[in-house]
Amino acid sequence: MSRRKITVIGAGHVGATTAHRLAEKEFGDVVLVDIVEGMPQGKALDLMESGPVLGYDTQVVGTNGYSETAGSDVVVITSGIPRKPGMSRDDLLKTNAGIVRDVTRQVVEHSPDSILIVVANPLDAMTWVAHHVSGFPTERVMGMAGVLDSARFRTFIAMELNVSVENVQAFVLGGHGDTMVPVLSYTNVAGIPVERLIEKERLEAIVQRTRSGGAEIVKLLKTGSAFYAPSAAVVEMVEAILKDKKKILPVAAYCTGQYGADNLFVGVPAKLGAAGVEDIIEVELSADETAAMKRSTEAVQALTSRTAELLAEGSH
Repeated sequence: MSRRKITVIGAGHVGATTAHRLAEKEFGDVVLVDIVEGMPQGKALDLMESGPVLGYDTQVVGTNGYSETAGSDVVVITSGIPRKPGMSRDDLLKTNAGIVRDVTRQVVEHSPDSILIVVANPLDAMTWVAHHVSGFPTERVMGMAGVLDSARFRTFIAMELNVSVENVQAFVLGGHGDTMVPVLSYTNVAGIPVERLIEKERLEAIVQRTRSGGAEIVKLLKTGSAFYAPSAAVVEMVEAILKDKKKILPVAAYCTGQYGADNLFVGVPAKLGAAGVEDIIEVELSADETAAMKRSTEAVQALTSRTAELLAEGSH
């Protein structure tokens, strides 16, 4: 029986750390792809040489091409550029949409049956690009955002109450950005509604910190963005798919009317299994949460429409 294959595109901090975590988990062999010559090869070799010490037999290959990725079960797309000083959001959008488009074309050619997990920003719009370009069924394309945002939210609640993070259940829906929606009505600590444990003002501050969780880390690091938590979030999604766990996780999935989102990739609770996004779980939100979700969906819609325009301009 041949081993499963997971390709990670982009060998920067997020991609390399994802490859590192995947290698240790032994879900399958890992291919790390980057355009920078020598970088993915060097990181892959370094990961291979960790195997004897940590006790894993995962084969890790680094490459600048795509032939080694052929027949991948799951492909994680982390490639893209971060926003640099003087760059507008449109500049970032156009550059990353072009990168994700080109990468996706290569993936489709070499791994036509794969499941795509998009990590490149702006997340919801880039997931739309990967789906649009790949022509894959919607269940085989998703974006990683909600697992990360929820992990941040759960971390802050656990820190506030001085309890184990494992006791905190929460999910964050909507677009991956300033309009994300931490859902308080379904947030609990060991089954106890969070609103009974933390007073309203403190809870609002925690929600706000969650929304700017990525920016807080960028500000502290000064030279880049988060990669430990994002890579951990990707690995949880990969595991749910490869082990067919039917695990409900918040991911950017294709909605056809759920939560007021239509023909759009946006963060919703989804059941992940061998087929990819196997179901979108609809829950009743409070009036405030419904309104917040509507605002978030509208922001994602505007960004996605703009992305479609920029891609169309670029293809002339």
